[in-house]
Amino acid sequence: MKFLKLLILFVFTQVSAQQGGMWIPSLLKGMNESEMKKLGMKISAEDIYSVNKSSLKDAVPQFDGGCTAEVISDKGLILTNHHCGFDNIQSHSTVENDYLTNGFWAYKMEEELPNKDLYVTFIIRIEDVTTKVLEGTGTLATEAEKQKKIQENISFLNKTLPKEAWQENNIRTFYDGNQYLLFVIENYKDVRLVGAPPSSIGKFGSDTDNWVWPRHTGDFSLFRIYADKNNRPAEYSKDNVPYKPKHFLPISINGIKENDFTMVMGYPGRTQEYLPSMAVDQIVNTLNPVKIEVRDAALKVQDGFMRKDNAIKIQYASKYAAVANYWKKWIGETKGLKKSNAITVKQKFEVAFKEKVILAGKQAEYGNIISDFEKNYSEIKDFALARDLFSEVVLRNSELLQNSYRLYQLEQILKNKGEQAFTDRKNNLSNGIVDFYKDYNAMVDKNVFEQLIAIYAKRIPSQFLPNELNNLNAYQLTNDIYNNTKLIKLEDFRSLLEGDSKTVIEKINADKGYQILKVMADAYTKNVLPKYDELNLKNIATQRTYMKAILELFPNNRIFPDANSTLRVTYGKVKGYKPNDAITFEPFTYLDGVMEKYVPGDYEFDVPKKLIDLYNSKDYGVYASKGKIPVAFIATNHTTGGNSGSPALDAKGNLIGLNFDRVWEGTMSDIYYSPEICRNIMVDIRYVLFIIDKFAEANNLINELKIIAPKKKM
Repeated sequence: MKFLKLLILFVFTQVSAQQGGMWIPSLLKGMNESEMKKLGMKISAEDIYSVNKSSLKDAVPQFDGGCTAEVISDKGLILTNHHCGFDNIQSHSTVENDYLTNGFWAYKMEEELPNKDLYVTFIIRIEDVTTKVLEGTGTLATEAEKQKKIQENISFLNKTLPKEAWQENNIRTFYDGNQYLLFVIENYKDVRLVGAPPSSIGKFGSDTDNWVWPRHTGDFSLFRIYADKNNRPAEYSKDNVPYKPKHFLPISINGIKENDFTMVMGYPGRTQEYLPSMAVDQIVNTLNPVKIEVRDAALKVQDGFMRKDNAIKIQYASKYAAVANYWKKWIGETKGLKKSNAITVKQKFEVAFKEKVILAGKQAEYGNIISDFEKNYSEIKDFALARDLFSEVVLRNSELLQNSYRLYQLEQILKNKGEQAFTDRKNNLSNGIVDFYKDYNAMVDKNVFEQLIAIYAKRIPSQFLPNELNNLNAYQLTNDIYNNTKLIKLEDFRSLLEGDSKTVIEKINADKGYQILKVMADAYTKNVLPKYDELNLKNIATQRTYMKAILELFPNNRIFPDANSTLRVTYGKVKGYKPNDAITFEPFTYLDGVMEKYVPGDYEFDVPKKLIDLYNSKDYGVYASKGKIPVAFIATNHTTGGNSGSPALDAKGNLIGLNFDRVWEGTMSDIYYSPEICRNIMVDIRYVLFIIDKFAEANNLINELKIIAPKKKM
C-alpha cells in the first residue's frame, strides 16, 4: 500500500516538483501563484492575466496560428522567431534580392513589408462553458452521436455568446473533453515585416544543431501590427496605423544566472501527457520509425539539390525546414522515451491506477479502462501505421502526390456536392496553385517520389497495398509518371482544369500522376480511414473517461491539461543538465561558440563578415556580460511546438529571452516530461538587441524599446 501511494505521488508530482506543466493563465490564482512566488516571482497572477486591466496576456499574441509573439513597443512592434517568420521572409526573397541570405531591416516604417494572410491573435478573455457545451449529450448512446452534438453546441455558442463585432469566439476542449473554455479573441490581419537577420544568424546551425544543446542561433525576426484608426483589426490598407497595445513588454538586459526564475507564455500546440503505456509503445516502436524513415529519405534528396543550386535552396528552404523539424524531433522523442523508461513507468502507474479504482469502489465506472485501451490499441495498430504512411508520403512529402490529391478531392466534391461546388473548388484551385509552382522543382520532386513510393510499398501493411504497387519497380514507375504527367508545370496543371466537369474528370483520370494517386487514395479511403476513425473514436471516449477518473481519484494532485494551441503559462528555473554519463551542460552559450563552430562558406555554419568584425573588435555595446556576448540559455520550462517565439520573462515580467526550441534528449516532453533532461532553449534578449543595434545598426528600432539596464554602481 505504501508503494502504491509513493508511485502515484511520483507519477503526478514529478512535473510540479520541477516546475513543469502548462497552466491556463486565468486559473493561476491559488496553488500555482503560491509556488511561482516561492520560486522567486515578484508579480501577481492578476499581473499575468486580467480582464479588468492590462496584463501580460495582452502582450502575448499567437503568431500566424502556429507560433507565439510578444509586443515590445507602444507602436505594435512584435518579436517572434526567425523560423516563425521564415515563410514571409522567403516570400519577399528572390535570387537578386535575397533576404534569407542577407537579412532585411526597415529603417523607416514606410519600408516595412506587408504579408499576405499573416495574422496575430490576442486573447481578450477566457470563460468556462463546459455545462453549455455538454448540454444534451448525457443520453446519447454512441460516441459519434456525442461528438456530433458537442460540435453542434460549440458552433451555436460560438455564434451566440456575447462579443464585440470585431471579435471572435473560439471554444476549445481541455482534459480530453471533460472541460470546455471559451476564448474571446481579436485577429489582426495587417502584419508587416520589419526586420530579420541573415539566415547565417537566424538559422545558424540549421538542421545539424536543431533540437540540440549547446545552441548558438539568433532565432528572431521582427514584425509590426497595424490597425484601423480605432485601433481595431483590419485587412491591409495604406491608411492603417501602428497598433497601440494594451500592454508591451519592457526588456531587461540586467542578465541572468543559474537558478533564476523564468516564465514562458505562449500557445503550445499539442501534448499527450496522459496516454496509456500501450499508446506510447505504439508511437515508439511502430509509428515514429516509419515516419522518420520517410522524412529521412525526402530530406536527403532535397538537401543534395539545395547544396548545389541556390535557386533551389530558396525554393525549398522553408519546406525543408518544416520537414526536418519534426523528423529530428521524432528521433529525439523516441530516444528520450526509451532512455527514461516511459513505457515501464506508465505500466506501473496503470497497475496502481487499477488498485486505486478498486479502493474507491469505482469498478463499474472505471474498472475496464486499461483492458479497453489494450484491446483498442491492438486493433488500431495496422490502421494507424497505414494512416501515418499515407499522410507522410502522399500529403506531406511528395509534391506530385500532394497536387494529385487536390484533384482527387475535386473529383469527390463533384460526386458528393454537385456541379456548383465542383466549379467553385476548380476555380479556387486554378487560381490558388500559383504559389505552389513558384517553389516547385520537378527534378527534386521526381527523386523524392522514387524514394518514397518504394518505402510506401514496402512498409504499408499488405492488406492495404494497392495491386498496382505489388512487385514495384520504383525507378520505372517514376520515369513513366514524370515523363507523362501534366502535374509538374503550372500551365499544364491549369489546362487539366479547363472545361466542364465531364471534360475535367476525363482529363485528370487520363493523367499518369493522378492515376497512381487515385489507386492509393481509393485504397486508403475505403480500407483504412473508416476503420481507423471507428477505433479512434473508441480511444477518444476511453481517454476521456480515463482523464475523468484521474481527476476524480487524485483530487489533491496538480494535473495540468494537455496543450491545445491555447494560451498557457509555464514556469521554472534556469538550469543546466546531464544528458548522459560524464556529460554536463552549462545553461549558457556565448558568441565565442559561434566563432568556434564557424565554417567559411558552409550551408549551416557560415558567419557574416560584419559579425566576425564585431567579435574581433569586441564592439559589444551595453549587451556584454563579463566581456562576452550571451547567445542562448536553457531552463526547466515545459514547452512544445507553438511555443516558438514565446517570451521568456524574469521574476518581474520583463523580457529576457525568446523561446525557440527544446533539447533533443527532452523532446519526449510532449508525451512524458522528465525533469532530469527536459529543457527549453531560449535566445538571450541581449543577443537579439546586439544584432539589431550593432549588426543591423537599426537605431530606429532600438529607440522604440523600453530597455531596463543595470543600475550603475556609485
